Amino acid sequence: MSQDDAPRPLSPEELAAETGAALPDKEVISLLDLNADLDIALDAAAPIDLAVAANANVAAPIDAAVGANVLSVGSTAQALADQGVLIDQGITGEAVATAPQDSTIGQTDDAVGAAEPAPGPAPAPADGTTGGATETVGDPLSGDLLDVNVDLAADLDLAAPINGAVAANANVAAPIDAAVAANIGSIGSEATAVAQQDAIITQDIDANAEATADQQSQISQ
Repeated sequence: MSQDDAPRPLSPEELAAETGAALPDKEVISLLDLNADLDIALDAAAPIDLAVAANANVAAPIDAAVGANVLSVGSTAQALADQGVLIDQGITGEAVATAPQDSTIGQTDDAVGAAEPAPGPAPAPADGTTGGATETVGDPLSGDLLDVNVDLAADLDLAAPINGAVAANANVAAPIDAAVAANIGSIGSEATAVAQQDAIITQDIDANAEATADQQSQISQ
């Protein structure tokens, strides 16, 4: 007795018997609760000097073929991508980037407000027992993982002279060959995709790329 292994579609009764349920929402907890007290005067200077020079040859031939049968019975999907690429790249030149920077920054500031007096000793308890600090340790498995409070009172002097120079010589080639064939919800169907690509790419650069950024900064805050 032979066995019929051919796939068969689902009956309407079998489709009606399929059920689904929505997933519950993910629980979101606080991992960081930041709270601190600061009373500061801050002077910050960030002179930045940047120079970038590059010679680059980039080639990215991409060959892709995709064939798919989705919810299909007795169907055929064929995809063929044939690619032939010949790439010749040459760079003759110099990429020079120069960024000289001279910065003179003077920042002066006084402290914010007057210093608060140190707290005095705590009064003795009325019952005659020895006073002292009391520390209460909570449950480490409940609440936020990190609890810090922040109150900021600050005078800020910020200076950020930025100097940048970029020079580049580049050859870029990206021949792309793609073929896609798909049968979706089909019975006894055929899908065929053929992508054939022949590419001959020759790139030459004979030049100089120079970038110069000269900056002088005198900042007094």
